[in-house]
Amino acid sequence: MTSITHWLVRNWAQLREYGRLADIGEIARRYFAINAFDGVLTILGVLMGNYVAQVRDPAIIVTTGLSTCMAIGVSGLWGSYITEATERRRDLRELQNSVLTDLSRTKIGRASRVAAVIIALVDGLAPVIAGLVVLLPFLFATLLPSVMMSYYLGVGLALVVLFALGLFLGVSAQEKNWLWGGVKMIGAGLISILLSYLLSMSR
Repeated sequence: MTSITHWLVRNWAQLREYGRLADIGEIARRYFAINAFDGVLTILGVLMGNYVAQVRDPAIIVTTGLSTCMAIGVSGLWGSYITEATERRRDLRELQNSVLTDLSRTKIGRASRVAAVIIALVDGLAPVIAGLVVLLPFLFATLLPSVMMSYYLGVGLALVVLFALGLFLGVSAQEKNWLWGGVKMIGAGLISILLSYLLSMSR
């Protein structure tokens, strides 16, 4: 971790330049919000399924949730990298054809490759981090009065994360009523809870 931190400090200016050249910031923000949203809703579905099935062992819920988070993360990282790298290679080829110059070893070429990696990492890590936040009450279930409290806290944390994501998107988009974005995200979470509950009850 220390070596990674030192590397980031040494190369921060260069990474910022790559971000500007390849428009990494805006795309990464969008991927982060979308995939964190997916991660929260997916784990909410896991919680509701376990709740209706009367699963009261926190270890089972944590194992199921972590497995789901890892699957979403790997899928997001792998799929995003392949897609982003392919699209950016195509864009670079089109630019090269326009200027009749090989740009692969230039800053533009390096920025394109770095962008694919960073966006893939954001895409893969966002749902994992968001899902882990929702699972926190089950990781510390022994400190709580009952596993039911873990369920309630997990759902509460999910709604808080969704609200924060809505605020994040609203502020990023410089919307006037950015609080409304948070409310809409909570609405999506409540709908997901209701649908997951109804589907689980119908089994």
